[in-house]
Amino acid sequence: MNIFEIIGPVMVGPSSSHTAGAVKIGYASRKLLGEKLKAAEILLHGSFLATGKGHGTNFALVAGLLGMKEDNPLIPESLQLAKEQGIEITFGRADLSDYHPNSVLLNLTGTKGRKLQVIGESVGGSIINIASIDGLRTNFSGENPTLIVHNKDQPGHVSEVTSMLAHKSVNIAAMQLYRAKRGGDAVMVLELDSEIPQESLHWLTKLEGVEKVTYYSCLEN
Repeated sequence: MNIFEIIGPVMVGPSSSHTAGAVKIGYASRKLLGEKLKAAEILLHGSFLATGKGHGTNFALVAGLLGMKEDNPLIPESLQLAKEQGIEITFGRADLSDYHPNSVLLNLTGTKGRKLQVIGESVGGSIINIASIDGLRTNFSGENPTLIVHNKDQPGHVSEVTSMLAHKSVNIAAMQLYRAKRGGDAVMVLELDSEIPQESLHWLTKLEGVEKVTYYSCLEN
Protein backbone atom coordinates (compact mmCIF):
# COMPACT_ATOMS: atom_id res chain seq x y z
CA MET A 1 0.00 0.00 0.00
CA ASN A 2 1.37 3.44 -0.91
CA ILE A 3 0.79 6.80 0.75
CA PHE A 4 -1.75 7.82 -1.93
CA GLU A 5 -3.94 4.85 -1.03
CA ILE A 6 -3.81 5.84 2.64
CA ILE A 7 -4.53 9.57 2.49
CA GLY A 8 -6.17 9.88 -0.92
CA PRO A 9 -5.66 12.59 -3.57
CA VAL A 10 -5.16 16.31 -2.96
CA MET A 11 -8.52 17.68 -4.05
CA VAL A 12 -11.51 19.91 -3.49
CA GLY A 13 -14.08 17.52 -1.98
CA PRO A 14 -16.22 16.04 -0.82
CA SER A 15 -15.72 12.78 -2.76
CA SER A 16 -12.69 11.35 -4.57
CA SER A 17 -14.98 9.42 -6.94
CA HIS A 18 -17.83 11.87 -7.45
CA THR A 19 -15.86 15.11 -7.25
CA ALA A 20 -12.13 14.63 -7.96
CA GLY A 21 -12.78 11.81 -10.44
CA ALA A 22 -15.41 13.93 -12.18
CA VAL A 23 -12.96 16.83 -12.52
CA LYS A 24 -10.41 14.46 -14.08
CA ILE A 25 -12.98 13.13 -16.58
CA GLY A 26 -13.88 16.67 -17.63
CA TYR A 27 -10.23 17.69 -17.88
CA ALA A 28 -9.28 14.64 -19.96
CA SER A 29 -12.25 15.20 -22.27
CA ARG A 30 -11.28 18.84 -22.78
CA LYS A 31 -7.77 17.75 -23.74
CA LEU A 32 -9.17 15.18 -26.16
CA LEU A 33 -11.40 17.80 -27.78
CA GLY A 34 -8.24 19.74 -28.57
CA GLU A 35 -9.84 23.18 -28.74
CA LYS A 36 -11.75 25.61 -26.55
CA LEU A 37 -15.19 24.47 -25.48
CA LYS A 38 -18.31 26.02 -26.97
CA ALA A 39 -21.00 23.67 -25.65
CA ALA A 40 -21.30 20.53 -23.52
CA GLU A 41 -24.20 18.14 -23.05
CA ILE A 42 -23.53 16.23 -19.82
CA LEU A 43 -25.53 13.02 -19.37
CA LEU A 44 -25.12 11.35 -15.98
CA HIS A 45 -25.49 7.64 -15.21
CA GLY A 46 -25.87 5.50 -12.09
CA SER A 47 -24.64 6.97 -8.82
CA PHE A 48 -23.32 10.02 -10.68
CA LEU A 49 -26.99 10.69 -11.45
CA ALA A 50 -28.45 9.55 -8.12
CA THR A 51 -26.07 11.24 -5.68
CA GLY A 52 -23.93 13.47 -7.86
CA LYS A 53 -25.70 16.70 -6.98
CA GLY A 54 -24.86 16.33 -3.31
CA HIS A 55 -21.25 15.44 -4.10
CA GLY A 56 -20.76 18.28 -6.56
CA THR A 57 -20.41 16.05 -9.62
CA ASN A 58 -22.12 18.59 -11.88
CA PHE A 59 -19.82 21.48 -11.12
CA ALA A 60 -16.81 19.14 -10.92
CA LEU A 61 -17.31 17.91 -14.49
CA VAL A 62 -17.70 21.47 -15.74
CA ALA A 63 -14.59 22.55 -13.82
CA GLY A 64 -12.56 19.90 -15.61
CA LEU A 65 -13.98 20.97 -18.95
CA LEU A 66 -12.82 24.51 -18.15
CA GLY A 67 -9.28 23.21 -17.59
CA MET A 68 -9.22 23.04 -13.80
CA LYS A 69 -7.35 20.37 -11.86
CA GLU A 70 -8.93 18.57 -8.90
CA ASP A 71 -7.29 20.85 -6.28
CA ASN A 72 -8.50 24.14 -7.79
CA PRO A 73 -10.46 26.19 -5.21
CA LEU A 74 -12.66 27.64 -7.97
CA ILE A 75 -14.23 24.24 -8.77
CA PRO A 76 -17.53 25.05 -6.96
CA GLU A 77 -17.86 28.22 -9.09
CA SER A 78 -17.41 26.47 -12.44
CA LEU A 79 -21.02 26.70 -13.60
CA GLN A 80 -21.02 30.47 -13.15
CA LEU A 81 -17.60 30.75 -14.81
CA ALA A 82 -18.81 28.74 -17.81
CA LYS A 83 -21.83 31.03 -18.12
CA GLU A 84 -19.60 34.11 -18.02
CA GLN A 85 -17.47 32.62 -20.82
CA GLY A 86 -20.53 32.00 -23.00
CA ILE A 87 -20.24 28.20 -22.83
CA GLU A 88 -23.57 26.39 -23.16
CA ILE A 89 -23.89 23.66 -20.52
CA THR A 90 -26.86 21.27 -20.35
CA PHE A 91 -27.46 18.29 -18.06
CA GLY A 92 -29.48 15.13 -18.49
CA ARG A 93 -29.44 11.40 -17.86
CA ALA A 94 -28.06 8.45 -19.80
CA ASP A 95 -28.57 4.70 -19.50
CA LEU A 96 -25.03 3.34 -19.64
CA SER A 97 -25.77 -0.10 -18.22
CA ASP A 98 -22.58 -1.65 -19.64
CA TYR A 99 -20.38 0.88 -17.83
CA HIS A 100 -19.28 1.63 -14.26
CA PRO A 101 -21.97 3.11 -11.95
CA ASN A 102 -19.97 6.36 -11.72
CA SER A 103 -20.17 7.22 -15.41
CA VAL A 104 -20.97 10.18 -17.62
CA LEU A 105 -21.54 10.66 -21.34
CA LEU A 106 -20.23 13.97 -22.66
CA ASN A 107 -21.22 15.42 -26.02
CA LEU A 108 -18.78 18.25 -26.64
CA THR A 109 -18.57 20.96 -29.30
CA GLY A 110 -15.48 23.13 -29.71
CA THR A 111 -15.25 26.72 -30.83
CA LYS A 112 -13.77 25.60 -34.17
CA GLY A 113 -16.60 23.14 -34.80
CA ARG A 114 -14.95 19.91 -33.65
CA LYS A 115 -17.35 17.46 -32.01
CA LEU A 116 -16.46 14.70 -29.58
CA GLN A 117 -18.40 12.14 -27.58
CA VAL A 118 -16.72 10.68 -24.50
CA ILE A 119 -17.86 8.19 -21.87
CA GLY A 120 -15.80 8.52 -18.71
CA GLU A 121 -15.84 6.32 -15.62
CA SER A 122 -14.69 7.27 -12.12
CA VAL A 123 -13.56 3.95 -10.66
CA GLY A 124 -12.51 5.06 -7.16
CA GLY A 125 -9.86 7.10 -5.40
CA SER A 126 -10.03 9.75 -8.16
CA ILE A 127 -8.82 7.16 -10.72
CA ILE A 128 -10.67 7.42 -14.03
CA ASN A 129 -11.09 5.44 -17.20
CA ILE A 130 -11.95 6.91 -20.59
CA ALA A 131 -14.19 4.07 -21.69
CA SER A 132 -15.53 5.23 -25.06
CA ILE A 133 -14.73 7.83 -27.69
CA ASP A 134 -17.22 8.58 -30.47
CA GLY A 135 -19.09 5.33 -29.85
CA LEU A 136 -16.12 2.96 -29.88
CA ARG A 137 -14.75 1.33 -26.72
CA THR A 138 -11.47 2.52 -25.29
CA ASN A 139 -9.66 1.93 -22.02
CA PHE A 140 -7.13 4.44 -20.73
CA SER A 141 -6.57 6.52 -17.62
CA GLY A 142 -5.15 9.79 -18.94
CA GLU A 143 -1.94 9.32 -16.95
CA ASN A 144 0.20 9.07 -20.13
CA PRO A 145 0.14 10.76 -23.54
CA THR A 146 -2.41 8.76 -25.53
CA LEU A 147 -3.05 8.49 -29.25
CA ILE A 148 -6.47 7.35 -30.49
CA VAL A 149 -6.80 6.57 -34.20
CA HIS A 150 -10.16 5.79 -35.79
CA ASN A 151 -9.71 3.97 -39.08
CA LYS A 152 -11.19 1.42 -41.41
CA ASP A 153 -10.39 -2.17 -40.47
CA GLN A 154 -7.85 -2.71 -43.23
CA PRO A 155 -4.33 -4.20 -43.31
CA GLY A 156 -1.43 -1.85 -42.77
CA HIS A 157 -2.84 0.84 -40.49
CA VAL A 158 -1.30 -0.50 -37.29
CA SER A 159 2.15 -0.82 -38.88
CA GLU A 160 1.92 2.72 -40.32
CA VAL A 161 1.19 4.18 -36.89
CA THR A 162 3.77 2.14 -34.99
CA SER A 163 6.44 2.83 -37.62
CA MET A 164 5.81 6.56 -37.33
CA LEU A 165 6.19 6.37 -33.55
CA ALA A 166 9.41 4.38 -33.86
CA HIS A 167 10.76 6.94 -36.34
CA LYS A 168 10.06 9.70 -33.79
CA SER A 169 11.59 7.62 -30.95
CA VAL A 170 8.27 7.47 -29.11
CA ASN A 171 7.93 4.28 -27.06
CA ILE A 172 4.57 2.51 -26.74
CA ALA A 173 3.66 1.73 -23.13
CA ALA A 174 0.37 -0.04 -23.93
CA MET A 175 -1.66 -0.69 -27.06
CA GLN A 176 -5.27 -1.76 -27.56
CA LEU A 177 -7.10 -2.56 -30.78
CA TYR A 178 -10.88 -2.60 -31.22
CA ARG A 179 -13.20 -3.03 -34.17
CA ALA A 180 -16.96 -2.98 -34.57
CA LYS A 181 -16.84 -5.80 -37.13
CA ARG A 182 -14.43 -7.25 -39.66
CA GLY A 183 -13.83 -4.67 -42.38
CA GLY A 184 -15.82 -2.04 -40.47
CA ASP A 185 -14.85 0.76 -38.12
CA ALA A 186 -11.81 0.20 -35.93
CA VAL A 187 -9.86 2.12 -33.33
CA MET A 188 -6.37 1.81 -31.90
CA VAL A 189 -5.47 3.27 -28.52
CA LEU A 190 -1.77 3.74 -27.78
CA GLU A 191 -0.51 4.95 -24.41
CA LEU A 192 2.96 6.43 -24.83
CA ASP A 193 6.06 7.24 -22.81
CA SER A 194 6.54 10.64 -24.45
CA GLU A 195 4.70 13.26 -26.48
CA ILE A 196 4.15 13.07 -30.25
CA PRO A 197 5.28 16.03 -32.42
CA GLN A 198 2.38 18.00 -33.87
CA GLU A 199 3.55 17.44 -37.46
CA SER A 200 3.34 13.68 -36.95
CA LEU A 201 -0.27 13.96 -35.81
CA HIS A 202 -1.03 16.00 -38.91
CA TRP A 203 0.64 13.33 -41.08
CA LEU A 204 -1.58 10.64 -39.55
CA THR A 205 -4.75 12.54 -40.49
CA LYS A 206 -3.72 12.40 -44.16
CA LEU A 207 -3.36 8.61 -44.33
CA GLU A 208 -5.89 6.82 -46.51
CA GLY A 209 -8.40 4.95 -44.37
CA VAL A 210 -7.76 7.04 -41.25
CA GLU A 211 -10.99 8.77 -40.32
CA LYS A 212 -10.10 10.64 -37.14
CA VAL A 213 -7.05 11.22 -34.95
CA THR A 214 -7.54 12.23 -31.33
CA TYR A 215 -4.58 12.97 -29.06
CA TYR A 216 -4.41 13.30 -25.30
CA SER A 217 -1.34 15.32 -24.35
CA CYS A 218 -0.01 15.52 -20.79
CA LEU A 219 1.45 18.96 -21.48
CA GLU A 220 -0.29 21.88 -19.82
CA ASN A 221 -2.37 24.02 -22.16
